Amino acid sequence: MYELPVGLPSELVPLSWLIGVWEGSGILDYTVDGEKVTREFGHRISFSHDGLPHLNYSSYTWLEPEPVGADVAGPAPEAGAPIPLMTETGYWRLSRPQQPGDPGPGLLPGAGPAPFQTAEAVETLRNADGGFDIEVALVHPGGVAELYLGQVKGPRIDLSTDAVLRTSGSKPYAAATRLYGLVDSHLLWAWDIAALGQDLRTHASGRLSRAS
Repeated sequence: MYELPVGLPSELVPLSWLIGVWEGSGILDYTVDGEKVTREFGHRISFSHDGLPHLNYSSYTWLEPEPVGADVAGPAPEAGAPIPLMTETGYWRLSRPQQPGDPGPGLLPGAGPAPFQTAEAVETLRNADGGFDIEVALVHPGGVAELYLGQVKGPRIDLSTDAVLRTSGSKPYAAATRLYGLVDSHLLWAWDIAALGQDLRTHASGRLSRAS
């Protein structure tokens, strides 16, 4: 049974089922100029908190290399080392106006008590659909930053990009959607992207287990 971490801010309870380290695999399946790119990859995600009302997020993926030096009549060949693929980092939080008691902007401390410190106060943030609106800010090392808006409703999260910021040297990337769900104690996810001048389409999905 999963237990809430000690000192978890009340605002993070709707997202608490994400907290921890998740590991598993996924499938890349994306078509570029009529040619399908399909690969299996390893995946590790970490969600943590530091006492502030947001989750710290990091994701690391790698390709499993193909065995080399295969000899049909001999023993199975050894595969090489995993090949790093992509990392991203960011923050997940409930979407709400910032209050005087919240820190910022910059390093300015909050003025007065922190808001939404009780379960009753957090309940006032529920949306008309019975879930909670959320914001997710992600940064990729290839010069892309994404701001997602969406909602968490029970063990399911739906996200769509509200803004994408790119450097002049980044690859074309215009929009994305992401879906996360807790199914039979596994974290399932799917990621669709509009990239390389194409419209929104299937990109990748995975299944992760909570690491011990």
